Order: sequence, then structure tokens, then C-alpha cells
Amino acid sequence: MSRRRTLLSIVIPVYCNDASLRPLHEALGAAAAQHPDVDHEIVFVDDGSEDGSFATLTALAAADARTRVVRLTRNFGSHSACLAGLSVARGDAVAIIAADLQEPPDLPWRMLARWSPETPVVLATRRSREDDWRQQLFANLYHGVMRRLALPRWPSRGFDCFLADRRVVDHINAFHETNASLGGLVLWTGFGFAAVDYDRVRRPFGRGRWTLAKRVKLFIDSIVSFSYAPIRVMSAVGVLLGLVGFAYAAAILVRYFTVGPEVTGWSSLMAALMVVSGVQLVALGVLGEYVWRALDAARGRPRFIIGETRNVGEEPARPAAAERR
Repeated sequence: MSRRRTLLSIVIPVYCNDASLRPLHEALGAAAAQHPDVDHEIVFVDDGSEDGSFATLTALAAADARTRVVRLTRNFGSHSACLAGLSVARGDAVAIIAADLQEPPDLPWRMLARWSPETPVVLATRRSREDDWRQQLFANLYHGVMRRLALPRWPSRGFDCFLADRRVVDHINAFHETNASLGGLVLWTGFGFAAVDYDRVRRPFGRGRWTLAKRVKLFIDSIVSFSYAPIRVMSAVGVLLGLVGFAYAAAILVRYFTVGPEVTGWSSLMAALMVVSGVQLVALGVLGEYVWRALDAARGRPRFIIGETRNVGEEPARPAAAERR
């Protein structure tokens, strides 16, 4: 009995990665040649690059019909770029990897080998990484907080790359959240997942564009999108301060009736005022993060806008012969 060959879509967000695009394309082509039983397409998403990335991608798409290119009108962010890639990917399974060659080029096919009806999601977890200590510290903090406060199924070593079944991709495409972690959305769907380990190497080309501000935004987006713990923490702090205030008031009354009035200075009063005011401002900031995201969702603005495409809208190339079982 014949069956249709599996089509693997590889989605790659691109932001000022001109130097690594041709080596990456060649490496993926070499990896694909080792898996002739699997069809593939590569979906590059240019997230408003300011270098020659789009010109290079256009040349790659002209030379290879399996290379598809989507160019966003501006820089919407890595997660929005990935969502744009998912919206045009047509594979039975869709893998997302980075464009900086820090992951092994055969990683999508290794994840595909673990893909099954019971595990429609496959996560690529880092066994080791050659990043500097600051990046590792932030990553470990992020993964620990996500696992503890937001998504208990989050891998302890985290993940950036993953493969998802067509069913999972369709669910993600139906979401309308504009400020959320894509990895969090994948785990939130609740589908079973498997894990593939890999070693993350040092970046061979260019410099990282993942700034501290972007890391902090990802951290806040992930926690606010999948956890109400910040609000609970603020409530607990408010209750604690209230209890301390009542206890201190009771102590003052007892002293007044037993010892007499006491003249005190301004130091303790100002210290208490500053602490309480600081906590109130933090609580307002936490509430503001939730309210702003609700407002952003209510606006209904698109998560991304596609400006140009190459090889999008055409059927991906498949061998004429069907695979025999």
C-alpha cells in the first residue's frame, strides 16, 4: 500500500543574519541528503533585517524551489517571525531552528525521528552550551522560574528549538496572543512531547541581537501570559504589610496606655512610608502589565504583517514516486 511521503517544514527566523544564511542553507541541504525518504521545505522569515539578508534569501529561493521566503514589513520580534513562518508552513511536521548555526544542521531530522502520534511535539533541549556566563545565568533563571511558576512541564534545561505536528501548528495559528512565549504556547496546548538533546556551540558568524531589553521582555511576557503568580505575590505582600502595620499600631497603643506618649523622630516614619509606597508602585506595575496585555489583545492588531514573499503560494516539490510500505 502506498502512502504520501512526510513533508518536513523548517522555519527559520532571520534578523541581520546575512553572513550565516548561505552556510546554513548548504548545511541543511547536506543534512537533508542523508534523509532521502523525507521531503522538506525551508521557510526563512526575514524579520525586518537591516543588512543584505533579504537579497541573499531571494537568491537562495531563486536557486531552490524548496526554499521559501517571507519578509515582514518591519522588525516584529523573533516570536512573531516564527508565527509568520508557521502560518505559511505546509509540512506534516514543522521544526523551528535559529539562523545562527549554533544548533546542529541535522537537528530537525533528529527531532522528526522522535515524532509520533503519542508525542506530536519534540523539544530540542540543550545538553551543553558555549555561551558566556551571563547568558547562561539568565537562561537558567528563566527556565527555573517558568518551570516553578508558569508551566510545570517546562524542561529544566529549557529549549529554543522544537518540532510540532500539523495539529499543534494549526492550534497555535488559531491563537491571537501578541505578547507570549511561543515555547510556552506549545507546552500550554497539552500535547505529549519527547525531547532530543544537543550541544549548542558558539556563534560562528556575526553577533547576537538578543539584547538585555529583549530578554527582560521575554521574561515578563512569559510569566504574565502563563501565570498569575505575580498578582498572588503582590496580594501576599499586601496582607503581610497590613498585618505588620496592625501589630505595630497595637504596640503603640499598649505603650501609650502603659508608659505614656513617646516622641519619635522622622526616620522610622519615612522608612515605613518609602517601603509601603515602593510596594504599592510595584503592585501597580504588575497590574499594569496584565492590563496593558489585555488592552493590546482587545485592539485586535495582527501579530505580524507580511510585506513580500518568494516561492510562497506554490506547491512544495515532492518526488513523483510514492513510498512503498
